[in-house]
Amino acid sequence: MSLKSVVFAAAAAAAIATSAFAGDAMIMVHDQYARVSSPTAKAGAAFMEIINKGEAGDQLIDVRSDVAAKVQLHTHKEGGDGVMKMMHVEEGFAVPAGETHVLQRGGDHIMFMGLKQALNHGDVVKLTLVFEKAGEVEIEVPVDLERKAEGHGGHSN
Repeated sequence: MSLKSVVFAAAAAAAIATSAFAGDAMIMVHDQYARVSSPTAKAGAAFMEIINKGEAGDQLIDVRSDVAAKVQLHTHKEGGDGVMKMMHVEEGFAVPAGETHVLQRGGDHIMFMGLKQALNHGDVVKLTLVFEKAGEVEIEVPVDLERKAEGHGGHSN
């Protein structure tokens, strides 16, 4: 294996799984990706698995990125009229000890509003996830415009 292959493999592994430790919380992020609906879209979303390997629950309470004017934690909920609507989740998402919280299409996700640049296939978005206990976790999220709506451990997303 060439040095170039080894360096690339190490970088890819680092991008795929990121960990943070704080007290009894140990947060890992896996299988992250971002997408937009079209090259001229002003909004986009990011999806991932957040794994808490620790002995205490944690809460994802905020997310930040320079890629958009506003970045929020969102979910889909059915309105009184039967129509699914996206909404900001101010309290964030619980990640219980020993469990995984999946951010997926049609469910909980990270929303980019007012994109400052186009998100093209293969680009990388830098995100800071903010947890109550684990603190800030900086990750790199590849833009994957070809990914199908299946994945994350068999969940539809």
